[in-house]
Amino acid sequence: MTLTSEPAAAASEATAFSTLRSDFYGFEDLLPEHEKTALAGLRSYLEAEVKPVVNGAWEKAEFPREILPGLHRQPVFGMQWAETSSFENSAVYRGWVALELARVDASVATYVGVQNGLAMGAIGVAGSPEQRAEWLPKLASGELIGAFGLTEPLSGSDSAQGLRTVARRDGDDWILDGAKRWIGNATFSDVTVIWARKADDGQVTGFIVPNDTPGFTTAKIENKQSLRIVQNADIVLEGVRVPERLRLQNANTFRDTAAVLRLTRAEVAWAAVGNSIGAYEAALRYATERQQFGKPIAAHQLVQDLLAKSIGNITASIAMVTRVSQMLDHGTQRDEHAALAKAFATSRMRETVAWAREAMGGNGIVLDYDVARHFADAEALYSYEGTREMNTLIVGKAITGQSAFV
Repeated sequence: MTLTSEPAAAASEATAFSTLRSDFYGFEDLLPEHEKTALAGLRSYLEAEVKPVVNGAWEKAEFPREILPGLHRQPVFGMQWAETSSFENSAVYRGWVALELARVDASVATYVGVQNGLAMGAIGVAGSPEQRAEWLPKLASGELIGAFGLTEPLSGSDSAQGLRTVARRDGDDWILDGAKRWIGNATFSDVTVIWARKADDGQVTGFIVPNDTPGFTTAKIENKQSLRIVQNADIVLEGVRVPERLRLQNANTFRDTAAVLRLTRAEVAWAAVGNSIGAYEAALRYATERQQFGKPIAAHQLVQDLLAKSIGNITASIAMVTRVSQMLDHGTQRDEHAALAKAFATSRMRETVAWAREAMGGNGIVLDYDVARHFADAEALYSYEGTREMNTLIVGKAITGQSAFV
């Protein structure tokens, strides 16, 4: 991968920057000029190359892999790691990247979140310098596709206590046995970061596992009605032999796993705002074009009420996620800050996509108008990377000093 200090060179076709109309208070203007330039180029690329294909891919429940070479040339992947960052950037910028991706399609945003936030994040946080140097550039460029295997068939929110996949030391190797579920990208990834509990001391560690390792099998989860483009898989590990050199050298307890999730949770909140904006923009566009009773429905009070409530939700959410990412940049963000942002933004997203669908009447359930896709995809964003209930318990413990976890 060729890195450059000029962000415009990393973007597809840099265009003049202007804030989104749905960014009602102009929070994007807080970005420095070089981040604005990169974001404008990304926005142009997504509108031209990704947006035209996502409805068809969603309907077929297939990932449009033809977009990957172009997507990996954008100023998106590996931006927070010294080994792969093409220019100096902030957590706020990376949040806007997640928003822009989800504004076009939440499944594409999820692909990036898995590749960039979880797979690369695990190696960036818990890998040795040698592992970072070997794997991060390949994942950033798209030479390799990654996945992140934490959730299990019988363990989701209780991953810390309920992890059942076992790693047993055998000389210079480890033997992995267990199962994973809901693993994004895993049907076509080259490597998967597998989290397992060590048989000898019960501590959690991680492994970079090539998907073609004997005993490692994947099966696509069918019949999803949310994030249909994302290729989630069930994984079975039966006697999977992994050398010690592929164990994440700084993954020694579940705290190290949690450190990866801490980095990505706020970006899921940003993606929820982007999904809200995608639905809102589609509804607003429809409302200005659709004629009823001799005038655009945008001229009717009840439709304006739905749109005004939606922009209020979006604006409040942008304010929250901007601040929580600023705190990450300043080194003051704690788990409860990211948890509140994720719980709040995804709850407001649920309201907003419903109001957008309502504003469009019957056409709101037709895929051609985009809102139906954003409406359905909201349910997955609402649940993954920490459910609302679990995040409220994290916040509740912080503000009361009392743990209500079972």
